[in-house]
Amino acid sequence: MISEPFAFGDSAIHRLDPRLRVVLATAYSTVVAVADRMPVLACALGVSLILAGLARLDPVAAGKRLLAVSGFLLLLWMVLPLTTEGDPVFALGPFTASREGIWLAAQISLKSIAIVLAFMALIATMTFAALGHALNRLHLPDKLVFLLLMAYRYIFVIAQEYQRLYRAALIRGFRPKTNLHTYKTYAYLIGMLFVRAADRAERVFRAMRCRGFNGSFHALRQVSPNRTNWAYGTAMTAAIAALIALEWFPP
Repeated sequence: MISEPFAFGDSAIHRLDPRLRVVLATAYSTVVAVADRMPVLACALGVSLILAGLARLDPVAAGKRLLAVSGFLLLLWMVLPLTTEGDPVFALGPFTASREGIWLAAQISLKSIAIVLAFMALIATMTFAALGHALNRLHLPDKLVFLLLMAYRYIFVIAQEYQRLYRAALIRGFRPKTNLHTYKTYAYLIGMLFVRAADRAERVFRAMRCRGFNGSFHALRQVSPNRTNWAYGTAMTAAIAALIALEWFPP
């Protein structure tokens, strides 16, 4: 299953209504993504760090996820300053780094880190099932939510089925090489995987019907509006409004 290291905790953000977290994360990330002024992006990074602290994220696990983003950002820092036209800052052989390219790379870096931290604090602190129920209660299409939840559950089952078929082939003497026999064997494996997936889907559907499935999933944990939700929602809304004011109505 997909690792969920932040989903189980006892912070105030963990106790917030998942619907509120989805709405706040979406609104906040949208504002940060379209912002361009550096003071606004710096403030957004500060807000994201505060959210990460309130969610009590594991620094090591959070750092590993930021490393994945850092690889992309490093590539941008290597390319954008040298390919964006503008005032030259320094020369690197036949290439010249521009001030505008450095500025653009810095903007994208601040946006990326701020949005990733906010999503780790607000979205990654809930289970995938809770996220699906939150999307359903926000009136997203039922079929889309069911597809998301069922795909999350059974994509790992299909992966395990493939590993079982592959081990069976290895036991029977199969050794992958660059030849026609290998290509045929992999084609048979994939074909058999589709056959077994279809058979399992039919059995799962019959099992769900026998258990009274009526087209809706029910959450085991219901969160009702309380003072904590109102307080965090108001504070986050004020922070988003402040970012909007700084971006489009600067003093």
